Amino acid sequence: MIKACELTKNSVVAIHGDPHVVEQLRVQTPSARGAATLYKVRFRNVRTRTKLDQTCKGDDLLQETDFDTRLVSFSFREGDRFTFMDMEDYSQFELMADEIADAVPFLTDGMENIKALVQAGRVLCLQLPDSVELRIADCAPALRGASATARTKTATLETGLELQVPEYMEPGERLRVDTRTGEFIQRVQ
Repeated sequence: MIKACELTKNSVVAIHGDPHVVEQLRVQTPSARGAATLYKVRFRNVRTRTKLDQTCKGDDLLQETDFDTRLVSFSFREGDRFTFMDMEDYSQFELMADEIADAVPFLTDGMENIKALVQAGRVLCLQLPDSVELRIADCAPALRGASATARTKTATLETGLELQVPEYMEPGERLRVDTRTGEFIQRVQ
């Protein structure tokens, strides 16, 4: 059993017999005296990919699940099949695009430092690094005299992901993207 106050992002707990991963966690401290701190948690069902929002008090108990965390790398994509390699025993496994829909826009061939949650020999879900480096495949031309202000334009990255980037960015440049929000972080030199 794990207390709600001990939860972190990517913790895995069992709710109604299904494993759920913590996707978002917000702590709300009421201003009234004697009021308990509340933990607003968004869980994602690993099997069905549905969201579940719950509010817990700090000492509420949740059921932990037994799982292994394995370090994997993304090898290649073939249609809707994504092939990964376990970095410990070099075995390969495939996942379908609908099973890892949230990760697809960030995967590039040879990508490492991906964690796979495995239970009873089955991959439950993938945890990407918090940020990845991607190349801009297409965007509007850079404007001459553009400053580093908040003006942005839409860019398409090498994986097909579209996001807003500063207007001075050009095709071919590399940038860092937050995998949790899908937003531009910074330009990579």
